Amino acid sequence: LLLAASCVRAAAAFPPGCYPAEEGGLKTFRCSHARLTEVPKDIPNDTHKLYLDSNRIPFLPRDAFRDLPLLLELDLSHNSIAGVESGAFRGLADQLRSLDLSSNRLVSLSKEAVGHLKAKVNLSDNPWLCDCRLQELIRAVALAAGSAGGIVCDAAAREEHVGKAFLQVIAHTDFCNAYKRTTDIAMLVTMFGWFAMVISYLVYYVRQNQEDARRHLEYLKSLPSKQRRSEESSTISTVV
Repeated sequence: LLLAASCVRAAAAFPPGCYPAEEGGLKTFRCSHARLTEVPKDIPNDTHKLYLDSNRIPFLPRDAFRDLPLLLELDLSHNSIAGVESGAFRGLADQLRSLDLSSNRLVSLSKEAVGHLKAKVNLSDNPWLCDCRLQELIRAVALAAGSAGGIVCDAAAREEHVGKAFLQVIAHTDFCNAYKRTTDIAMLVTMFGWFAMVISYLVYYVRQNQEDARRHLEYLKSLPSKQRRSEESSTISTVV
């Protein structure tokens, strides 16, 4: 009776639509189609497989799964995830084998968020922006088998890349080198602009001094000879 009551209380603590199970000797926690808008707080910490697919989760905060040290598989597919904070998967690096982030709203994702994981990662069917950041991400993770072709450019700097598989695009285009070249060119343009300003100021300064000197000489020439010699001597004495 006490055991039954304990099970009832435990079940009542779970969000509606979530329940624990055991599959193939592994403890599983299922929350598929549970209308969740965030990662549940009371997931049993001995869970091996966690299914949070087909919900409405928009964001993964830091330490979202920190109390799940035994987690092997994590399914977050078919949500509304548009942002993943760095450290969201902290604590899962060594044991996690599978991470499914497919069919979400990810436009960009930093390599720091998932690059430390040893898991096979599914990133397919997201509206990716194809750029250097995505290129670094792809190089930092191990992609799940068969998922590479589903990483498609939804947006890109060059229109010809839109709609193409990202791995196909980076076979011929290095986004990070292109970004570096653009940055270098911008820096050179900026430096040239400052250099041109300095040269212009120096030219103006020299011309202005020449004009002042010319006016002073003309003034001296316009004076009577005796006064001019006195002014010239005074000018020479002052210079000396």
